[in-house]
Amino acid sequence: MARGPEDGGEDSGGLGERERDLLAVERRSWPGPGAKERAVRERLGLSPTRYYQLLNALLDDPRALAHDPVTVNRLRRVRDEKRAKR
Repeated sequence: MARGPEDGGEDSGGLGERERDLLAVERRSWPGPGAKERAVRERLGLSPTRYYQLLNALLDDPRALAHDPVTVNRLRRVRDEKRAKR
């Protein structure tokens, strides 16, 4: 359950629990592609396609950058490299 500023949690301008969970999945190291997709389905209740749609939109959110700049910047670089190859 998300906590508000009055009880030590994030302010209302911060990321929601689902957004923080998306970034947490990306922060982890995975032994193989199947493990990550399985965790996305089991922990987040999302299909891998929907997960990547939400994650891609989240990368453009300044709140995500403020929350986890290392992960967001790494994912932005990967995304930009893939776009440049197309």
